[in-house]
Amino acid sequence: MTPETETILVTGASGQIGSELVPALRKLYGNDKVIASDVARPSPALENSGPFEKLDVTSRQEIGQLVQRYRVKVIYHLAAILSATGEKFPQKAWEVNINGLYNILEASRELGVRQVFCPSSIAVFGPATPRVNTPQDTVLSPTTIYGVTKVAGEHLCDYYVRKYNLDVRGCRFPGIISNETLPGGGTTDYAVAIFYEAIINRRYTCFLKPETRLPMMYMPDCLKSIIELMAADFSRLKHHSNFNVTAMSFSAAELAAEIKKHLPDFEVDYRPDFRQAIADSWPESIDDSAAREEWGWKPDYDLAAMTADMLRVLVEKQRQGRLEYP
Repeated sequence: MTPETETILVTGASGQIGSELVPALRKLYGNDKVIASDVARPSPALENSGPFEKLDVTSRQEIGQLVQRYRVKVIYHLAAILSATGEKFPQKAWEVNINGLYNILEASRELGVRQVFCPSSIAVFGPATPRVNTPQDTVLSPTTIYGVTKVAGEHLCDYYVRKYNLDVRGCRFPGIISNETLPGGGTTDYAVAIFYEAIINRRYTCFLKPETRLPMMYMPDCLKSIIELMAADFSRLKHHSNFNVTAMSFSAAELAAEIKKHLPDFEVDYRPDFRQAIADSWPESIDDSAAREEWGWKPDYDLAAMTADMLRVLVEKQRQGRLEYP
């Protein structure tokens, strides 16, 4: 089978990455070849453009039935509980992030799935990790349950590569900025909310300090990295489930200043909450040279280009009366 004829399953398809990855994959491989799944209701666009199945990844039986019914050969496993939400519900985070991943890997091993993508995160790093230009291979000392599950998940995925020759791949994503999906419980989600607040209210209260610098990536680059990694020659990969990837690093104040170039009357105040401690445990910048060397990773967007495009898209949605924000 070639990728063009294989059936693809996407878990967590209603989430931030999934809601945009599914249309991208359907454009590449055909609407009927990409099965979207989630425990949450899909958007009308997602549901109407191709198959959608309700799926709880903590149920091995449900996963197995779905894989067999559609003869799935490639899985993009995106279902997860994110950092800030995970701190509120740590037991649920473990159940979904670890047991869900284990169920996906076991179903893949048993039922002949050829390839699995499972994203990791900069949350795997921690206070003992170098914060500037964080290396690919370094100390992993997470302080959140989300980070703990991602470290365990990386090792579990690599074990299946070594033990069962299952082709599992993944990126350690930084904060992802999207003009389609609303903030969903992540510590870096301020960098999405700030755009909506800037357009709607011309004011934003940030839950991080102004000098807090974090690595980030615009959604088009996120999708590009996933698709390019999955298409890369397996024999070239020295790493598998834990590639550092990034596109830019900026502080909350630098992002606000960039937005003010377009909206001069925009104002920001800062009231750090519990997410500040999470952000302080993460890197300021990332060394993604391994991804560049092993599969040719190169981002397209920097801070200026991302900001201009975000505002352009959201302002146009507002003009058309389609800008939704709680």
